[in-house]
Amino acid sequence: MKKSALFAFNGDAMCFIHVLLNALDLSERGHEVRVVIEGAATRLIPDLEDESSPLFKLYTRAREQGLIHGACRACASKMGTASSAEEQGLALLDDMSGHPSMARFMEEDYDIVTF
Repeated sequence: MKKSALFAFNGDAMCFIHVLLNALDLSERGHEVRVVIEGAATRLIPDLEDESSPLFKLYTRAREQGLIHGACRACASKMGTASSAEEQGLALLDDMSGHPSMARFMEEDYDIVTF
């Protein structure tokens, strides 16, 4: 089985929609997928559960399918969205000096895709 870790760094909602679309598509094609919300993308966290947001429906589908691995603790803290991540039950990832480690995914044979 192919395994893909999608690291979303870009804080633009349109870019994040493509992260979600690709995660869902890969999953539907039988890939194991993990989405990691990193960098400026962590500022989108409050919008992800806002029903009026264009991100809401895709994000909800991805969450329900277990595709959202978590968010960067350091970046969410810097962007002021760590508490929102915690309220949503998102894991705050910090295994590399406060940030999520790509190496860990690579060691588990994930292809890394950055947005």
